[in-house]
Amino acid sequence: MDFLLTVARDRPGTLSAQIQSGFRNAVREGSLRAGTPVPSTRELAAQLGVSRKVAVDAYAQLAAEGYLALRQGARPRVADGPFPSSVCAPPAVSGAAPPRFDFMPARPDVSSFPRVEWARCLRDAVSDITAADLGYGDAFGMTELRDGLAGYLGRVRGVVAGGDRIVVTNGYLHGLGMICRALAARGARRIALEDPSSAEEGQIAARAGLEAVRVPVDGLGLRVDLLPAADVDAVVLTPAHQHPTGVVLAPDRRTALVAWLRARGAIAVEDDYDAEYRYDRPAVGALQGLDQNHVVYAGTASKVLAPALRLGWMVLPPSLLDTVREERLLHDQGTARIEQLAFAHFLERGHLDRHLRRMRLRYRRRRDALVAALASALPEATIRGIAAGLHVTVELPPSADEARVTAAARARGIALASMADYRSAGRYPPTLILGYSQMAESQLRAGAAELARAVRG
Repeated sequence: MDFLLTVARDRPGTLSAQIQSGFRNAVREGSLRAGTPVPSTRELAAQLGVSRKVAVDAYAQLAAEGYLALRQGARPRVADGPFPSSVCAPPAVSGAAPPRFDFMPARPDVSSFPRVEWARCLRDAVSDITAADLGYGDAFGMTELRDGLAGYLGRVRGVVAGGDRIVVTNGYLHGLGMICRALAARGARRIALEDPSSAEEGQIAARAGLEAVRVPVDGLGLRVDLLPAADVDAVVLTPAHQHPTGVVLAPDRRTALVAWLRARGAIAVEDDYDAEYRYDRPAVGALQGLDQNHVVYAGTASKVLAPALRLGWMVLPPSLLDTVREERLLHDQGTARIEQLAFAHFLERGHLDRHLRRMRLRYRRRRDALVAALASALPEATIRGIAAGLHVTVELPPSADEARVTAAARARGIALASMADYRSAGRYPPTLILGYSQMAESQLRAGAAELARAVRG
């Protein structure tokens, strides 16, 4: 066991005293934490080039002072404190109890993660990966996964691309950051974002040096007619299931958007975050299928499997390939390659298709249960958006105060979001965003009843 400590015969103090002083300073400064194992006296003496007696004497003194815990037959460890420390105290961990009813949106049911299938694919990936692929490899990702994604996305989303135009990312926001930096490097200045939409997108754009311009969303999706006046070079949108309103971009607006992209020479980033979950009919095809030269298609495993995988993908227009590759090489040089190969196996063996079929049925039952419960407990509320995704949008009567309702719900142990978390400006009806993916039908019904009491209270 290595230990960062040095002694020298020409320094002040005996060798034993130098060991003690170095150890005390490391504990006080926080680099040696309570419970950390340290070398035995024999190992330490060998590393420092001193006699074992020097190390034994030093450890005995440190143990006597309470810095070191020594036990026969066990490896020495840093004793439990407290010790004086110059390290800033860690932030206090909230002692708040978990919510009684978790309606937070955009989170899959991770308890249904197919552990057995994934473990088998991961084990096979470790066995199958070549020595060459254990190196850095192509920053865009493993060929097996990129080719597998090209086939899968073409089959289920109508995406048109080969594996050579796919980059594997560490999730959607990671990919969006690369795209924003690539656009800025090409001279882009302004980027349109849906209003309402996730706040992180504006922050990512700003860090890349782009000015974010909010463009309203109505019942037919993004107001494409406002893009020319916005004077933007790119647009980020969720056309299959707008987040959070839940509407679909209307066909005539899809056509108008493609026409604007071509006339402007602009780029659209299509966030297809949960298009696999449509419950009343097949989902509309990806916008990228209409124009492969001006649309970046973005998908992720976070909503269909689990956020912990940190796997996403983007299908790039040819004009962005070189710039994004340069950004990727400078940023992190690629996503974990063993996990990529495991996901390639997962796709090839049909595990994702089977998992999605199971989860569609489960989520549809949960959505139906929540909608029915809200109709009974809150008949004055209106469910907006299509039957899809992992959340419902609940519009309250105009007399309701969204902020007060949200605060009252949280006081009753209900975790939820509201439109205020996503909108930037303008007047909207008071609206709650309720996820239904993480609770069973009985919990959803009980949660809806408790929410109704919060609204009326």
